[in-house]
Parts: sequence; structure tokens; C-alpha cells
Amino acid sequence: MKDVLTVMKFTIKEMVKRKAFIISTLIILVMIVIGFNVPNIIKHFKGESTTEKLVIVDSENVFDGNLEVIKNLNLDYEIEISKNTYEEIKEKINNDDINSAIVVDVKDNNIKMRYIVKDATMMREVPEDVVSGINALYTNMQISKLGLTEDQLKSINPNFEFSVEQTGEKKANGNVIVLMLLSIVLFYAIYFCAYQVSSSITVEKTSKIMETLVTTTSPKNIVLGKTLGIGLVGLAQLFVIVCTAVVCAKSFLDAELLNSVLDMSNITISLGIITFAYFILGYLEYALLYALTGSTVSKPEDIQSANTPVAILAVVGFYLSYFTMMNPTSDLNLFASIFPISSPFCMPFRIMMGLADIKEILISIAVLVITIVLIAKIAIKIYSSAILNYGSKMSFKDMIKVYRDKSN
Repeated sequence: MKDVLTVMKFTIKEMVKRKAFIISTLIILVMIVIGFNVPNIIKHFKGESTTEKLVIVDSENVFDGNLEVIKNLNLDYEIEISKNTYEEIKEKINNDDINSAIVVDVKDNNIKMRYIVKDATMMREVPEDVVSGINALYTNMQISKLGLTEDQLKSINPNFEFSVEQTGEKKANGNVIVLMLLSIVLFYAIYFCAYQVSSSITVEKTSKIMETLVTTTSPKNIVLGKTLGIGLVGLAQLFVIVCTAVVCAKSFLDAELLNSVLDMSNITISLGIITFAYFILGYLEYALLYALTGSTVSKPEDIQSANTPVAILAVVGFYLSYFTMMNPTSDLNLFASIFPISSPFCMPFRIMMGLADIKEILISIAVLVITIVLIAKIAIKIYSSAILNYGSKMSFKDMIKVYRDKSN
């Protein structure tokens, strides 16, 4: 255990001192700060208000002067009711005084509406919420002219209340946007932390540091020490990134917008502990696979090709969990939460949605732990023979041969 801690401390020091690690972390933090400030940056360049200005022109007085009601509908537009001519509207749009206009005309007893914009090639569509408001206003005007009673008006314009129910036994709860966002964060945290294990081993083989490590401790201690050391650094980096993102979100984004898009009501302390546990297990699984591939190469330029099979496994596992979230009650989602290459990305969010029972969680963890133990056993055996290999990259056939020889 002492040797494992020694290797772990050495690995942590080497990781933290790397310029690539420091620069990449700073770049990520800067990108987070800038990303959450995008609305403020847009507001700065466009002025105080980023709401589109829309003018409605009713020169024929089709709405009997009642269009002012549209302003009270809480639409995402700054609406102005005007009697400007077409040429005046055109000039305002070209001068960017307004963004668009709706002109109401009457032709052959038909009401026509023209949506005027500066550039129609920008895939601009007539704002449906404004059109719906105008339609509702005109309908109510015509109904009121009929002199109907209040009960008759209610029968014509009933208030329908809709609710969503599902027939499945298990009901999913939770914001899908939050689930997918956290799934992406968890995937990249596990993937990039684990990838550093392969890179670290190859770099140290090239610099001959590994020869010193091998003579002072066993390959098993090296694998475990480096895996734990890089994992702790990655976890600390992830913690800093997440904290920065949370602080920036609360500081720079509108609170109502943040609450409507990112509903965090299902995120609890127990869920955080389970997610952390799956992060650790997922990291160990992929880190040991990368330790295996890293020990088979002797040149840094060969890392990418050696790591390709593991990268494919990680991507398959991520997309399997990511896309099954769209149908979380399906059997495929249950499979993804138990299958070891995808369970670290899927099971925490299956739990968040209230779909996983204790039996499923225990089975998922047991399968993942057994997989980690098997990978560790294979990785350490091959690592012991391949670590001092400074020749060409070991092929898959060579690894099988080495493993069989070690087993005998």
C-alpha cells in the first residue's frame, strides 16, 4: 500500500506540473465564463434590450383600435401599434429601428397580413404567437358583436386543461435537458481522465522514468498508483469546473430562465453520492483499459492508434446511454444501465428519473465491479511484460500470447 501511495503522489505532482494540464484547465474555465456571459455580451453590443421590435399597422382599422390588447399578452416582442405607411415601415426596418412589421390589409373582403422583414432569406417565419394573439382578438371582437351571454361565450371558448399520463408501470420524472447535460459532463470527465493514464505511461516509458519505478516497486503498484493519482487530479479538475459553471450560471444568467431550463429539483445528496460512485467505477474501468493500451507502445505518436479500440468502446457506451434517455422506460435503457461500458453514464440518471429499483442498482454495480477486476487482472499481467518494451507497438495477437504465457 505504501508503494501505491508513493506512485500516486509522484503521478499527482507530475500531472499538476504539466503545462498542457494547466493551460487546458484555464482554457476550459475561461470558455465557461465567456459562455455564460454570451447573453450579456449580445446585450452590450445590441443595446439594453435584446427583445425584437415588431410594429403592427392597421391602416384599415380592421380591429377597431383594439390592437393595444396584443401588448398585454406577454409575447417575446416589443410591440408597437402604428399607422405608418409602407415606405415609413421599410425605412425603419432598413435603419434597424425595428426588426419587423405586420401590415393588415383588406382586399376583396378578405383580411390579408404582410410580414415585413429586412432579409427574407434568413429563414424568418411569421411569429406564430403574435398571429395567434391577433386571431384570438379578432374572433373575440366578432363574437362580442353577436351579443352573446357570458355562458354562451364560455361554451364557445372553453378552457381545456391538459395533463400527461403514461400507461407504463414505471413513471419517469426529471428534466431531460438536465439529464443529457450531466450525462455529457460525466462522459467527458471519465473519458479524459482515463485517457491521461495511457498518455502518462507512454511518456514515462519514453523518458526512462518507468525503469526506475519498475526497479523500486511491482507493476501492480504502478498501475494502481498511477490510476488513482490521475483519477484524483481529474476529480479535482472536474470539481473546479463544475463549481465555476454553477457560480457563473447563478451570477450571469437570469434566475427565471435558469430555473425553467435547468430544473434541479431531482438532484439530491444521495443522488450525488451515487453519481460520484459511478464516476469512480467508470473511471477505473476505462483507466485500466487505457493503462493496458499505454503499456503496449513506446512512442507518444503511437498512443492515438493504440487507444482507438478503447475510445470506440467509450463512445458506444456513451451514445447507448444518451439516446436511450429519450425512451427511459424501454428495455434498451435498462440494458444500458447494466451493460458495463454504458452503466456509468446511464444508471445515475435512471435513478434520478425514479426508474431504477435497488435490485437493478446492485446488479449494475456488481457487473461493473466484476468487469473492473477482470480488466485489472488482464492489464496488470500484460503491463508486467510490456512495460519495458521499447520496440514496435505490441499487436493484439502479441498481447494474447503474453497473457497466456503469464498465465502458465
